[in-house]
Amino acid sequence: MHRLGYASGVLGLSLWLILVAGAAGQGTPPTATATFAGGCFWCVEADFDKVAGVISTTSGYTGGKSANPSYEEVSAGGTGHAEAVEIIFDPAKVSYEKLLDVLWHNIEPLAKDRQFCDRGNQYRSAIFFHGDAQRALADASKTAAQTRFKQPIETEIVAAGPFYKAEEYHQDFYLKNPIRYKFYRYNCGRDARLEELWGKKD
Repeated sequence: MHRLGYASGVLGLSLWLILVAGAAGQGTPPTATATFAGGCFWCVEADFDKVAGVISTTSGYTGGKSANPSYEEVSAGGTGHAEAVEIIFDPAKVSYEKLLDVLWHNIEPLAKDRQFCDRGNQYRSAIFFHGDAQRALADASKTAAQTRFKQPIETEIVAAGPFYKAEEYHQDFYLKNPIRYKFYRYNCGRDARLEELWGKKD
């Protein structure tokens, strides 16, 4: 009986080790990062939160040289930063190509240093790529989008640099302040202009 108990204990321990190893092998599902600028980050965040496979969106500032800029500094111009959104996504559920397509259909790509009613370099549209693969896909998507327009697309494609998270009251602004958000979006003419450029959404 003692030998049987010992054997059972060893067998149990072996099974436990196999389960632990299997779980460790599976690990956490891989995620990837996309960083886009498309004018007001409240709107960009709201647009990408609707996309299946997007895990999180964070409003912030990137593309400039100032470290840890404030909203007041960026919105005043001169920092070189653009209002942008950092997107964490599951590439098994949504491709980077799909995210690029969503971006194009939610920006005014022909506008230089502005988006809709917001004017200034801080409101430019841009794709901040993470690695050569994203750069190639971004270039290809821009070429494809250009076939729709006679005017040149002004959206920048540049390497991603430091991303500075915006103040907390900007995060999920469209959820925290839905009336103010909808009022801003409507009065900025964002959706009306998008329909002119891309047609009605499905």
